[in-house]
Amino acid sequence: MHPEHNSNSLVGFSRRHKGYYLMNRYKFLFSNTVLFFISSFSSKFLVFLLMPIYTAVLSPAENSDVSLMMQTANLLIPLVSLGISNSIIRFGLDDKYSKKTVFTTAALTLAAGYVILLCFFPLLNKVEFIHKYIWLLYLYLLMSCSRTLVQQFVRAKTYTKLYAFDGILATVNTLILVCVFLLKFKWGAMGYIGAIIGADFLSVVFLSVIAGVWKYFDLSKLNKAVAKEMLSYCIPLIPASVAWWITNVSDRYLVAYFCGNTVNGIYDISYKLPSIINVFATIFTEAWQISAVKESGAGHTSRFFGNVFKAYQSVVFIGGAGIILLCKPLISLLADKAYFDAWQFVPVLIMATIFSCFSGFMSSIYMVEKRGGLNLATMMAGAVTNVALNLVLIPKMGAQGAAIATFASYVVVFVLRAVNTKKFININISPVQMLLNVALMGGMSYIMIADITHYIVYCAVITLVIIALNTRALLVFAKQLLRSLLRKRKA
Repeated sequence: MHPEHNSNSLVGFSRRHKGYYLMNRYKFLFSNTVLFFISSFSSKFLVFLLMPIYTAVLSPAENSDVSLMMQTANLLIPLVSLGISNSIIRFGLDDKYSKKTVFTTAALTLAAGYVILLCFFPLLNKVEFIHKYIWLLYLYLLMSCSRTLVQQFVRAKTYTKLYAFDGILATVNTLILVCVFLLKFKWGAMGYIGAIIGADFLSVVFLSVIAGVWKYFDLSKLNKAVAKEMLSYCIPLIPASVAWWITNVSDRYLVAYFCGNTVNGIYDISYKLPSIINVFATIFTEAWQISAVKESGAGHTSRFFGNVFKAYQSVVFIGGAGIILLCKPLISLLADKAYFDAWQFVPVLIMATIFSCFSGFMSSIYMVEKRGGLNLATMMAGAVTNVALNLVLIPKMGAQGAAIATFASYVVVFVLRAVNTKKFININISPVQMLLNVALMGGMSYIMIADITHYIVYCAVITLVIIALNTRALLVFAKQLLRSLLRKRKA
């Protein structure tokens, strides 16, 4: 099978370009990161644009209802789609597979999963916080899964400019619909969810028409062997996604159960600041996945992975320290005063997010090696740790106990992955530097939460130390990138 090329493809790649890639791997990663940043920045930061609106309109208890419903949808998405989006990007980027075969298999898998979901309508309708939003839940799942299907295929086709424009368009659509549904029609929680559904629908229509995605649905191209290989790759990732959900989200349900909806609504807002790091981590990951797949079989893979991880680690630690330092004014700026107490959970959640980012980087090795079983095993270990600690700490420490449990569980996942990925790609994670960074951020978090006198001065000094400690790795990566950018282009 021959790779399909298109004039819109910015980073088309084939075997005859392997030599070019090896010489320009840093430029390749950098250019893709910039393009995905353009495509994702506006949509990822939409949450911060909307926070002043929906926190002013929704009470903490209502925000808790919306959060629990949408997190339930996030749990159901990999189950409904059988995690097929993971196969789209992995197999769609591989020139060995027909794009029509990949897309047709993915679309049929999603359709089958949604039909099965419809059979569970009576059961889901009995869940208290879902009952009044049941039809919105089904529409949300359909539109979210459909948009992911089309988006991932556009990424696999490397139509990065189109992907970028869709991200901006979706942001504008969501913002307009939220303002109309919440501020004009006063639809409250239902209006907020409806706005997201509407924006996803418009995105599906736009990408399908402009990219001609429908042309790739061809039942004659359905290949049982390829379908089996795609499902064999993605199905083991479903429980891994569920385990990730448990690690990242289950604390919201337990906080609501032990502490009430009001506390949970405030705790949910505290997740918004760590999501700043997640925004950039997700953007980088989208670009990194392409490089990781292309790196398979290339020379000096361990050194390349190691250099990228050191730079990634430095950016994440510096960003995390900055957010901890500014968490109080940021919460005041972004949320209504009823949610101000959310700042006290931010420092620990920032540290949890940092290790979540590191764990995500290590999972790229499993993707390259197609080791979904190891991905599952490590996430299950994190999920079990998270639930156990939540049950112990939340009754004693409230929502802060949930934050600590989340941090501990992601540390477990990262350590396990750092150890068992060495047999595939031996990355130097610089453990001494990492431990020093963690110790500094731990001290900074304690000073903030304990509200020690002149805390801002101590935290500012620690932030400067963290910046100084991580500057060298960034300079080394910048030097490698500069060499790659200046090197003559060779086919």
